[in-house]
Amino acid sequence: MTESEQPTSYNAAVEELDQILAAIERDEVDVDILSQKVARAVQLVQYCRERIAAAEIEVERVVAELASDEDSNRQEPS
Repeated sequence: MTESEQPTSYNAAVEELDQILAAIERDEVDVDILSQKVARAVQLVQYCRERIAAAEIEVERVVAELASDEDSNRQEPS
């Protein structure tokens, strides 16, 4: 995955973040490209936050729909 490329999934983003962090922790990142790696890590964190927010919204929608269905079922005469 290139530095400007969007991750294909949340897991891919986390994996790339792990690789960047591991390389930095092992001092494998040249000082000249460290800022690029940090900038990429920021992009990946932002992507992950967006995916989590989208998942939260979807879960809330599904739960609200489920609650609405349960309310409708209770109101129907038997």
